[in-house]
Amino acid sequence: MAYSEDLAQRVRVALAEQPVVDEKKMFGGLAFMVNNHMCCGILGSELMVRVGPERYAEALAQPHARVMDFTHRASRGMVMVDAAGLASDATLNEWVARGLAFVQGLPPK
Repeated sequence: MAYSEDLAQRVRVALAEQPVVDEKKMFGGLAFMVNNHMCCGILGSELMVRVGPERYAEALAQPHARVMDFTHRASRGMVMVDAAGLASDATLNEWVARGLAFVQGLPPK
């Protein structure tokens, strides 16, 4: 599955202030690693966000968010946000911030 290069560039801008960001092709898409932890990724035109188990229900309650079931099993702590939920830079930045909030609380790798 290809990923949206336009969305990838917008995520790069959202993560520009982070000191350590790596990109890895994963799941047929593109993952963004912050301090060696996956923060978010792109599958097609959707954003995959790692929000963690404590913020999972809250994230799923947001418009345009759904369970990430890439492997046909729900990945608790990960949500998918469809393209309509990423239309503005402000909403994209909010989703990226959710991913950052989770990975910044993880121990270093």
